[in-house]
Amino acid sequence: ARRWRKMAGGAMRQSGVLAAAASYALDHHVARLADDHLHARMLAEGLAGLPGVSVALPQSNIVFVDLAPDKPADLVARLAARGVLATGLYKLRLVTHLDVSRDDIERAIPVLRDTLV
Repeated sequence: ARRWRKMAGGAMRQSGVLAAAASYALDHHVARLADDHLHARMLAEGLAGLPGVSVALPQSNIVFVDLAPDKPADLVARLAARGVLATGLYKLRLVTHLDVSRDDIERAIPVLRDTLV
């Protein structure tokens, strides 16, 4: 039972801090979600059609980019060196949020296109 409780977050400390942040976000930033979703869609559309890359239109603020298996393993590090943060190996995960502006998306698209080709 202890193992299951811990797996479900029951051993988490300072959960009130996380709850306070979530409560603040719900009270002050829900209207901004539409902007985040628009930015994710812009990002996905900017990457559509690249050879060896498959991007589905996102339903939220998360964009998943499926890569061909021959893409280099250091791709995430190369993107980070150019100011674009992503996670994954053969499936990149890109997330838009409060601190990502439209200008950031417009700067990221050419970097991603250049690095992914």
